[in-house]
Amino acid sequence: MAAPTNTGDAQGVFLLICFLFFACRFSCAQQLPGTWEVVLENAGIASMHTAVTRFGTVVLLDRTGIGPSRLLLPRGHCRVDPTDTFLPAGGQDCSAHSALFDPSTRRLRPLSIVTDTWCSSGQFLPNGTLLQSGGDLDGLRKLRAFSPCSFEDGRCDWKELESPRLADGRWYATNQILPDGSVVIIGGRAAPSMEFYPPSRALRPFPFLDAARDAQMDNLYPFVHLLPDGRLFVFANVRSILYDIETGDVVREYPVLDGGPRNYPSGGSSVMLPLDAADGYSRAEVVVCGGAQYEAFLHQQTDAPASTTCGRIAATDPDAAWALEEMPFPRVMGDMVMLPNGQVLIINGAQTGSQGYGMGSNPCLNPVVYRPDQPTGTRFMVLTPTEIPRMYHSTANLLADGRVLVAGSNPHYFYRFEGAFPTELRLEAFSPEYLAADKDGLRPSIKSAPEKAWYGDDFEVVVETALPLVGQVEMNLLSAPFATHSFSQGQRMVRLSVSSTVAVAEGGALYRYRVVCKAPPDGRVAPPGYYMTFAVNQGVPSVARWVQLLL
Repeated sequence: MAAPTNTGDAQGVFLLICFLFFACRFSCAQQLPGTWEVVLENAGIASMHTAVTRFGTVVLLDRTGIGPSRLLLPRGHCRVDPTDTFLPAGGQDCSAHSALFDPSTRRLRPLSIVTDTWCSSGQFLPNGTLLQSGGDLDGLRKLRAFSPCSFEDGRCDWKELESPRLADGRWYATNQILPDGSVVIIGGRAAPSMEFYPPSRALRPFPFLDAARDAQMDNLYPFVHLLPDGRLFVFANVRSILYDIETGDVVREYPVLDGGPRNYPSGGSSVMLPLDAADGYSRAEVVVCGGAQYEAFLHQQTDAPASTTCGRIAATDPDAAWALEEMPFPRVMGDMVMLPNGQVLIINGAQTGSQGYGMGSNPCLNPVVYRPDQPTGTRFMVLTPTEIPRMYHSTANLLADGRVLVAGSNPHYFYRFEGAFPTELRLEAFSPEYLAADKDGLRPSIKSAPEKAWYGDDFEVVVETALPLVGQVEMNLLSAPFATHSFSQGQRMVRLSVSSTVAVAEGGALYRYRVVCKAPPDGRVAPPGYYMTFAVNQGVPSVARWVQLLL
């Protein structure tokens, strides 16, 4: 005969187990690396495209054609578009669809954009001007320029270029700066071609994009990386090629990457790992992570599990082949951000569905860091989750202080602030583990650095640390990419050659060193332009100085 049960004791044990379970969950979450902070409660716009300027300010850019935003333009700067049916009679729009954010002071200034920048592309030119290309409707063949200034200056704004116009319509295209400082603009919806800015070279057909297209496209926003030999690695859907930009020839086709489609609307991401002076800048590896199941977009399968895999390939190897790795979470619409210590932050996105309005669900709140130098199977580390879902049309960009600015998320055609996954106007900053207080003793501070550097020349940087250096300090250049739709166009990291680190002051509160490093040999390794220059000590970066690399 069964012994009688004390119901009160059983309930007490159950409640204790529940308490311990949730306490453990909270404690484990608290122990994960990295921290989050909301740095602006209301940016007024949901940033679909984001870029960091050489002044440390951040360009936030949404689109027109969706009615008013929550940020007003200055008096007298209203946009008038009688064809925009979502505006009041007369087509006057006095709200901003772009803004300039200063992370250091958390101030915001509206910017004026006239033509539609929906799903457009961009890249910084060698002089620091942001070139912005394409979009929809009246923006389809439009070029725009933003020449940045300090936030205090307050006069810089978007300029809509009357000429040249794009030779082909560019909607969902990708831009990449080239070794000579010109920009190639590749692809877009119904645009299997490429063209150049300045337009010194003619429009070229690019049949690879047609060949990569499937029933739901999956060839938009192709992943484009400039390899250190000056040729392009181009990835679309599951296919990739090595393309000679000078001759227009496809040099080779790489093996197919397993795991389903990776490009829009299937929403994977990609990054090229750091180029390193230690191997003469001869090796380039590309990583592609995440994506959606084929037909998830086509059949609106918002609950279809996203891809769990990353593919990694040494694109410069003669026998290059993909190696697959498993991520801790499935992820679609994620962003891959190169960190100054050479690791890759994978952030934002969803665990089910695809890109597109209302097409994703189950947000992936935990970022992960990918540590490329660790053994296979130990490269991913789960980080502290955010509380804010970042779904379709969200972005992530590295700041000069080592934080990552996270913006956007609007999986709706219009701004909608109720229901599931509302339009997100908050800006967040994620601080990786290297910014933790217990790293302060290792953190270098750059006391002096040149504003300009020339290819192949030596230059000096003076750094200070609280503790004496153990080993060599790294000097790493990181570009400022144009982030949109899960791909940061033009993202690049270059580890410089460091020939000597000489102590010039020791003892006392700080240790000071003179670091002699060599600029990259040419524009194939690092195209001309402005770079965030970080000193990195045992994986802990300084605040960057902006250095212009000149031809």
